[in-house]
Amino acid sequence: MQIISTFLVLVIFFVIILLASAIRILREYERGVIFRLGRLIGAKGPGLIILIPVVDRMVRVSLRTIVLDIPPQDVITKDNVSLKVNAVVYFRVVQAEKAIVEVEHFLEATSQLSQTTLRSVLGQSQLDELLAERDKINRELQKIIDHQTEPWGVKVANVEVKHVDLPPEMQRAMAKQAEAERERRAKVIHAEGEFQASQKLADAAEIISKQPVALQLRFLQTLTEVASEKNSTTIFPVPIDLFKPFIENYVNKK
Repeated sequence: MQIISTFLVLVIFFVIILLASAIRILREYERGVIFRLGRLIGAKGPGLIILIPVVDRMVRVSLRTIVLDIPPQDVITKDNVSLKVNAVVYFRVVQAEKAIVEVEHFLEATSQLSQTTLRSVLGQSQLDELLAERDKINRELQKIIDHQTEPWGVKVANVEVKHVDLPPEMQRAMAKQAEAERERRAKVIHAEGEFQASQKLADAAEIISKQPVALQLRFLQTLTEVASEKNSTTIFPVPIDLFKPFIENYVNKK
């Protein structure tokens, strides 16, 4: 009896081990790539997966979007400016079988491919394009990386250039350029203001030349503005036209 009991215990223990090695539970975002005696059977999941012990081997693959940070890369632009650029890549596995069979360590492969593509694309762009046309460069990076990772079953959703580290001398040169541009725009605005003011003065002079009384009214208005100031002494010229009616009346009386 003792031998039978020991045998039953061993059988139960062996069955438990087999069940533990045969049963797999995959989450909603996971897939299991099954190999049977080294041959690819396919991808299964999510949920409960039954494997044949010893014969089957399963590799878990996550289908969630992976955020890959590309470390800073030394780049020389088309106009020979040396700088450091880093970026971030958003991708996910869409075909679990290809991600396991077609490439070894698809995460590392995508990282290395992103780094080389970043240096290549930015090396063909000028500094002004890199700073002003960031969206265009991001789309070009995404298109190139996604095309090369497609055979691996990897879909690149987006690529974003995060930071462009310019050398100090280039930063000073760009600051001087921006300052010169602001001064140029200020001078242009000032010149346009002077031009518009001269046009308005010319229009006013034309109107006053047709109506001499307007000149007298403007003179009186100027006197009112001067009188409002707290000046002890105000000296102003008196136009002879003010005395013209009195002179004509005096002459007519004679």
